[in-house]
Amino acid sequence: MKDNVFFAPERPARPAPGSAPVGWRTLPLAGHFSLVYEDAAGAWSNRSLDARELRLGPGRTLLGGIDARRGGYRGFRVDRIRRLVDGATGERIETGILDRLLGRAEAQRRADALRIRRQTRLRRKAAVGSPA
Repeated sequence: MKDNVFFAPERPARPAPGSAPVGWRTLPLAGHFSLVYEDAAGAWSNRSLDARELRLGPGRTLLGGIDARRGGYRGFRVDRIRRLVDGATGERIETGILDRLLGRAEAQRRADALRIRRQTRLRRKAAVGSPA
C-alpha cells in the first residue's frame, strides 16, 4: 500500500507558531551587538543585531533579534559567533561568549524583577495613602 501514489505518511505535529519547541528555554535579552558570524559553509560575515532573546535548547543556543543586514528577526547559533562587541559598553568578547550572554540575561532578569517590585511597592503606598 505504501507504493500507492495517494499514500500520505503521517507527519509529526508541528509546534504552534510563536511557541518554543519542546525542550527549549527562552531568556529575554536586550542590547545591541556587533558580531562576526561563521555560517554553516564556513563563510564569515559582520552582523549588527538588536538582541531580543537567548534560546537554550538541546544541543544548541541561539541569540535572537533583529538583524540589520536582513531587516528582520534572525537567530544566530552562539557556537558560531566568533566575536561579539557590546554596543553599550564597547566590550569585545572572543571567548566565553555564551557565558557572557547568560550572565547578561541573568543581570537583566534581576534588574527587571527589582524594578517590578519597586513599582508594586509604590503603587501599594499610593493606594493606601489615597483617600477612599
